[in-house]
Amino acid sequence: MSRKCPITNRGPMSGNNRSHSLRATRRKWNVNLQRFKIEVNGKTVVMKMSTRAYRSLTKASV
Repeated sequence: MSRKCPITNRGPMSGNNRSHSLRATRRKWNVNLQRFKIEVNGKTVVMKMSTRAYRSLTKASV
């Protein structure tokens, strides 16, 4: 399974690690995927999604 949120379609971002001497080595920031139980059409579904997407969904449903 790829590290991608199925709702927001966000994937990993890449960039550089910078040491004290400013040497650059490549690194990756993964999406914070967690398992959440959400209700879809009256049924509870366990789904992996980013925490940002879950917060947006719960805020919209309130």
